[in-house]
Amino acid sequence: MKLVHQINLAFGILLVLVLTVTAISIHFVLLDHFIGAQKDDMHAVGWKMQETLEQEAYQMTEGASEVNMVPRIFSGSTAAIAAVPIVGVDAIITDNMGNIVSGTLPAASSTSITGFKAVNAVSPLSLTRAATTVDITLQETANVSSLQNIWEGRDTRFIATVNAIPQGTLTLITPVSKITAIEQALFGRLLIVLGVGGILMFLLSLFITKKLIKPLMRLREELKKVKERRFSEVQLIHAGGEIGVVAHTVYDLAEELNRYNRVQKQFFQNASHELKTPLMSISGYAEGIRDGIFEGESVQKGLDIILSESGRLKNIITEMTLLAKLDSEENIFQSAKVSVQDMLTETIERITPLLVQKGLSMEIVYGEDKQDTMAITADRDKLLQALLNVVANATRYASKHICIHARIYQDRVEISIIDDGSGIPEDLLPYLFHRFVKGKGGENGLGLAISRAIVERCGGLIKARNRKEGGAVFTLDFPSAA
Repeated sequence: MKLVHQINLAFGILLVLVLTVTAISIHFVLLDHFIGAQKDDMHAVGWKMQETLEQEAYQMTEGASEVNMVPRIFSGSTAAIAAVPIVGVDAIITDNMGNIVSGTLPAASSTSITGFKAVNAVSPLSLTRAATTVDITLQETANVSSLQNIWEGRDTRFIATVNAIPQGTLTLITPVSKITAIEQALFGRLLIVLGVGGILMFLLSLFITKKLIKPLMRLREELKKVKERRFSEVQLIHAGGEIGVVAHTVYDLAEELNRYNRVQKQFFQNASHELKTPLMSISGYAEGIRDGIFEGESVQKGLDIILSESGRLKNIITEMTLLAKLDSEENIFQSAKVSVQDMLTETIERITPLLVQKGLSMEIVYGEDKQDTMAITADRDKLLQALLNVVANATRYASKHICIHARIYQDRVEISIIDDGSGIPEDLLPYLFHRFVKGKGGENGLGLAISRAIVERCGGLIKARNRKEGGAVFTLDFPSAA
């Protein structure tokens, strides 16, 4: 399954789960709210009806005292109950024995009630007569047992509030089905709103997913080009966020691989050229001596050239092998703490014959008199070779003087080799440390490349620049090990 379909499916499932949980939560919240609000209204109405019935009972008691009569049972009047009407609620009055004397239980499945059932005002005599002539249907629909279940909370089909009155008990009842009907009507509208919102969110997710996946699809095509080694054809994909960062990384990687590919091709071309030149000389002079073309002193001269070119060929192969090892082998380096002062002193000792031959002078300058504390972590023999390569390169172009300046700067050791020559050509400067790149008078173009590989394996950096006063500056920068 494609990534775009996986993301859309995952978002769709998540959206359904969220909307389902939201709908269920809203359903119970609405139901609890409506039930609570209904109970509060019924409590308020019950208190008002209780006050009205108490006043009526008091008036009836006073009237009965004046004629020396005490009624056995008091009843609320229809006017008293109707004084506080509320839609959807029925009122039931029971006497002190729990018998229903007014009102009926509402039907739990009823969906509409216009008001209270009228509570009949009866005299004590009429109540006694009503007890013997009560209708059978009234006893089946509003029996005392059902009312008792409602009072004790066992019948969950009704919401009821109970108030004590002088006549007995006033019970206000409303079916839960009426509240459920209202809640379901409102909940249905909310479901429509949630459904429309969910559809809009899903469509928006499709748009966003497409916007996010499209750069990934294009990035995949560019990676195919990298896989097929078509580095120069890789294009930069413009995108935001982490995808943009990855796209830039892929583009930079393709550029680096393309550069490396060019360097490798150039390396083999230059290597073949450098190796072919001494081989041609060796082969030519060897054939000439064999065929008797060279005689007398010419034979000795040819043999000297063969030996010279053989030595040059050996040096090229040795340096190429060293470069390959520096690039690939880890155990070729034996790092240890090295004294910079000792290493520079040995460098001068080894390069002195060449300095005398060319008539050059050299000095070492230490910054801030800290030569005794200067130390770096490196392979001493290989780093000495790197320094000799750089200094030997300086002797080719220096006019009279070479200076080596060493100092500690920001917990790093800087070694600068400064000459007073003509400087480095500007077009050659960016490629100076590449393999088989050599200036005028260079040997095989591998010395500075080897120096860079060794310095970088020591955790340092090597740079070259021209001085305004004239001449070139090579700077080797290493972490201090002091």
